[in-house]
This record gives sequence, structure tokens and C-alpha cells, in this order.
Amino acid sequence: MAPIRALAKRILIALVVIIAIVYTWDFVSVRVRMMHAKPSDPFETITSLRILAIDEKGNKTEYSVDPVQPQQTGVCVHALFPHNGDMPCWYLKRKFAQPIPMAILPFARAR
Repeated sequence: MAPIRALAKRILIALVVIIAIVYTWDFVSVRVRMMHAKPSDPFETITSLRILAIDEKGNKTEYSVDPVQPQQTGVCVHALFPHNGDMPCWYLKRKFAQPIPMAILPFARAR
């Protein structure tokens, strides 16, 4: 039982050290690119349409552009992890590509 526990502890320590090294490398990379900034590196502003996914009868979904706020804009950083309060571009692009679900709650009745 003790050798398994010692092996698990070593694996956990190695994993924490690897994650710390990758984050440090990512942090230094962003700082160096900030000193020698180009127009869209390391920070970029992404703009996309806000698409609403509206549930309908018969398990159908209608997609439409949000009439109130048709565009969404966000600042992102070209990195693996968030830096300076900005999300990574790979995450923000994926988040903006997903439609916003709009559902009518079945327990909300008109009175």
C-alpha cells in the first residue's frame, strides 16, 4: 500500500511542477510580446454576431441574430492561459461561436 501512495504522490508533484513550468513559460511569452507588440499580438479584439438559439415546438430550434445587441466584442490574449484579466483567444472564439440558448421555462405561467 505504501509504494502505491508514494508513486501517486510523485506523480502529483510532477504534474504540479509541469503545470507551473508551462504557465511560467506562457506568462513570460506574453510579457515579451507585450514589450514588442504588433497590431494583433499578444492582444486582439474579436467581434462577432450574437446568435440566439430559440426553442420551438417539436424539438426544433430557430437561430436568429440578437435584435437588441447584434454584435459582441471581446479582448483576448494569444496564450494558453488567461492574462491581464483577458481570456485566451482560443477560448473566446469558441465561446462566441456558440449560440446563446433562449428557452421558455415551463413553470413560468402568465397570470
